[in-house]
Amino acid sequence: MKKRVSIILLISLFVLSTVTMLAFAADKGLAGKDKDFIKKAASGGMMEVELGQLAESKAQNPEVKNFGKRMVTDHGKANEELKTLAQQKNVTLPTKLERKHRSMVDKLNKASAAEFDKKYMSDMVKDHKHDVDDFRKATQKVKDPEVKAWAEKTLPVLEQHLQQAQELAAKVGAKVK
Repeated sequence: MKKRVSIILLISLFVLSTVTMLAFAADKGLAGKDKDFIKKAASGGMMEVELGQLAESKAQNPEVKNFGKRMVTDHGKANEELKTLAQQKNVTLPTKLERKHRSMVDKLNKASAAEFDKKYMSDMVKDHKHDVDDFRKATQKVKDPEVKAWAEKTLPVLEQHLQQAQELAAKVGAKVK
């Protein structure tokens, strides 16, 4: 009887240690803050693409339409790169927008054609200021070298978007906070 209990205990210990090792291997050691950055960047990137598509169809100013097209192209490319990176790191990306991003899309979708350009460009300045700040912090604080490299590669593009958004916001008379 004691021998049977010992064998069961030994098997249980083996199974438990195997499961624990598999869990650590699946995680690949990615820090929680690195995962949070990836997920936040993915949601923001999805929003940029969706808003860019909206701008392509709804904007009246041709420059605003072109800016929207650039958002679809640039953020679409970055999203694909991030998707590949997330798969390598076993990080599950969100499949739908965060509530705050969904709210922004819904608000702009309801805007009249006359007010869309101003609201969109105002939001793009605000959002890209936030993105540039987040990506700058990530280049300093992210632990994983591949995630950090992606953030470093993406940051200059976001800085260009911010500059272009600020210039275009001024042209269309958008209120920038």
